[in-house]
Amino acid sequence: MKKLKCAVIGTGYLGKFHAEKYASLPDCELIAVVDINEAAAKEVAEKHGAVALTDYQSLLGKVDAVSIVVPTTLHHIVSKDFLNAGTHVLVEKPITVTVAEADELIAIARQNNLILQVGHLERFNPAVLGLDQEEKPLFIESHRLSPFNPRAKDVSVVLDLMIHDIDIILALVNSEVERIDASGTAVLTQGTDIANARLLFKNGCVANVTASRISLKMERKMRMFRPSSYVSVDFQNRVLTKHRTGTKEMFPGIPEIETEESVFESGDALLEEIKHFVNCIHTGENPLVSGEAGKRALETAIAITRLLGE
Repeated sequence: MKKLKCAVIGTGYLGKFHAEKYASLPDCELIAVVDINEAAAKEVAEKHGAVALTDYQSLLGKVDAVSIVVPTTLHHIVSKDFLNAGTHVLVEKPITVTVAEADELIAIARQNNLILQVGHLERFNPAVLGLDQEEKPLFIESHRLSPFNPRAKDVSVVLDLMIHDIDIILALVNSEVERIDASGTAVLTQGTDIANARLLFKNGCVANVTASRISLKMERKMRMFRPSSYVSVDFQNRVLTKHRTGTKEMFPGIPEIETEESVFESGDALLEEIKHFVNCIHTGENPLVSGEAGKRALETAIAITRLLGE
C-alpha cells in the first residue's frame, strides 16, 4: 500500500500530538509540520524527522492528507485551500465558525471526491465505540464539567465542551431537533462558562445537556433511558454500564434487572481517530464524523449560543 504523504497544520497543544500519531503509522509519512511560530514548528519537526514550515501555502498540491489544528477562525480558509488542492482533510472541532462555511467545505470535498473528517475525538472513546445502538434513546442526560483552563477562554463553553456531547447525542438519536431551551451565565470570562440546554427531537426524545468549565472536579458522563434498558457512559474512566430487564423475575410479574459493566483499557482515541481517517482515504468509506456530522453539531451549538445571548 502506498504511503500517504501527510502534514499537520498547527503545532500547538493538540497539533503536536497529531504529528506524533502520523509519524507512528506505517502507512503514513509525516513530511511537514506548519506553525507561524517557527520555533514551535522546528521542535515538533525535528522530533519526527519532518520539515518545519511557517506558511502552509507551500504544501498545497504536495501532500495527500492533512490535520488542520489551527484556531477555529482559520479552519475554513485553510481547509478550503487544501481541499481545492486535492488533499484529504481532518479538521479539528468545531468544523468552522459558521454553517455557511461548513456547507462550502462539504461541497468542495464532495466535488473533489475527498475525505473531510471532523475531529470530534470523543466519538473514538472506547466506551462510546462499545455502546450498542439497538435501541433508540427516549431520554439522555449528559454532564461535562471541568476546572477552568485559560487555553479556551476565547470561546463559550458550548463550543468548547458541550459540542462533544451534542455531536454524540445527534448521532445516537438520529432525528431532527424540534426545539431548544437554554440557560447559562458568564462567571470568569466574557463568554458563557456554565450552560444547560434541553433538546427536544421530532421523534420525541429529550436530551438535557450541561457543560461547565468552572467546576472544582472533572466529570464527563452521559446517561440514557431506552425502552428496555438504562445505559451510563463514563467517558473519563472509560466505563460503560448497561442495566436491562432480564428473563427472570425479582417479584411476581416484575422482571429482574441485569447489570453489565464494561471497563475499557486505557486507549488512544486520537490515534484511533487518525487511523480511521487514513483508512477512509484508502477505502473511500464515509468517516464516522463526516463534514455533515460536524455541521449538524455546529448548527445546534450555534442555536444554543444564540439563546444564551452570544
